[in-house]
Amino acid sequence: RQPVAIAIALAFLLPLWFMVSGSLREPGTPPPRTPELVPSPLSTTSYERAFDLVDLARYTVNSLVVATLTVPLAVLVASWAGFAFLLVGGRARSVLIGLSFAALMIPLTALLVPRFVMFRWLELTDTWVPLVAPALLGLSPFYVLLYYWSFRRLPLELFEAARLEGMQPFSMWRRLAMPLVRPVTVAIGLLAFIATWGNFLDPLIYLFDPDLYTLPLGLRSLEALDRTNYPVLLAGAVVATAPVIVAFAVAQRYFLHEDRGAGWLGR
Repeated sequence: RQPVAIAIALAFLLPLWFMVSGSLREPGTPPPRTPELVPSPLSTTSYERAFDLVDLARYTVNSLVVATLTVPLAVLVASWAGFAFLLVGGRARSVLIGLSFAALMIPLTALLVPRFVMFRWLELTDTWVPLVAPALLGLSPFYVLLYYWSFRRLPLELFEAARLEGMQPFSMWRRLAMPLVRPVTVAIGLLAFIATWGNFLDPLIYLFDPDLYTLPLGLRSLEALDRTNYPVLLAGAVVATAPVIVAFAVAQRYFLHEDRGAGWLGR
């Protein structure tokens, strides 16, 4: 198993390494004809050039603000909805799950025009509200279903005992359900962060003020200003990729640690 794991890790790490390596080349130099693990000479001028061409610092902060607003709200709403599925019984639960699967199959592009018309009618375009608003629906039906599946794996005796003690549904969600599915919460938070951080289409549609641009739009501006300066473009790509790698590195300990906690109930 170890050689297979190493091969899979290399398949993911090599593109990242070549991206970082390419960003450390002198600005204006063409791509090497053969793969280059370490450029010679090493230079950070491409990063300086990238930040000079566009305001990457502002765009990074904007993306962080949008993600900070979106991710916790998406986790909160998705967990509430998933726990509500658990409490609702009979045919109503089957209908809700079926509607969630149906919503999951709707292409996002089919909703672009009605969403834009709605936000324009509410005079909310050119703000971050359209970027954060999907979190009010859990961001994706997949997150809701994943929470429901996780809550369903918990022993029903826990909730029955809580009801006998007079615990209300909100208290059961907060004090019993959420602590026991902490790894799932971390996974959903990570997925929501990646989806929000890399969201290019929504900012492109709703944002017109450059001061509100997020990082994907900043990379687009960088590419438009200097299309053939590959070291500068790769420097911008490194800036955009680094927070995702950091987030994954922080979250992975919840998945790789031998003692995965009470959320897995020994399973």
